[in-house]
Amino acid sequence: MARGDQIYVMRPLINREGDYEHHGIDCGDGTVIHYYKGGEVPTIARTSFEVFARGNPVFVKPYVASYVPDVVVERAESRLGEQQYNLLTNNCEHFATWCKVGRSESQQLLDYGVGLGTVNPFDARSMLDGAVQDGDPVKAAELLAAAMSSSTSARSRLQTQANRLQAEMNTWQRVAQAALQRDREDLARAALERKVKFKRQWNDVQSQLQQLDAMQETLVRNSQKLQQQIAINTPYPFG
Repeated sequence: MARGDQIYVMRPLINREGDYEHHGIDCGDGTVIHYYKGGEVPTIARTSFEVFARGNPVFVKPYVASYVPDVVVERAESRLGEQQYNLLTNNCEHFATWCKVGRSESQQLLDYGVGLGTVNPFDARSMLDGAVQDGDPVKAAELLAAAMSSSTSARSRLQTQANRLQAEMNTWQRVAQAALQRDREDLARAALERKVKFKRQWNDVQSQLQQLDAMQETLVRNSQKLQQQIAINTPYPFG
């Protein structure tokens, strides 16, 4: 282990079978910056190596490429005092990975989704409600992570499609204008008909994007409910 390493220890899940990884950044001077849970609210803090490890073996997460050690520690120090812990979007692994390679990611959450397959975010919405009501935060975390991933992918595809359709509309508008300048109303009319066709498709895509945005708001509310369940049953997992 050395300055700038992303390190982690295994900790037991309270009231659940199994362990989870608690991540932090080794500062190289006997201290670690991580989401510390010693107070009422999880806070990014610099603690001793012993406080971080709690007597457990400490492991280094390897990377093929990452920031140099000084940059990693500087990035960690820039967030000292932060109290924005969120199981699904900003847990201890999200933080440490962001410091190390610039990506806010949690492999543990991805691993929770193994075997779930592709989840329709709209279907997952009702399943999430049931999981939260049943008091099963781990299952809800799996579904919510999968639903968020699916909705993000779906939105990216739809936005790409919308951009392409917008480009088509702009192209046919220019064609129509050029035809009118040449006194070719027949060509202008044909071009505008093509533009209208793409406009209808663009409107359909925009409607789907609006539905996804509304669904994502619901997912955020489910995330808040899930955080309440997590706080009761498994305080601050992955953090």
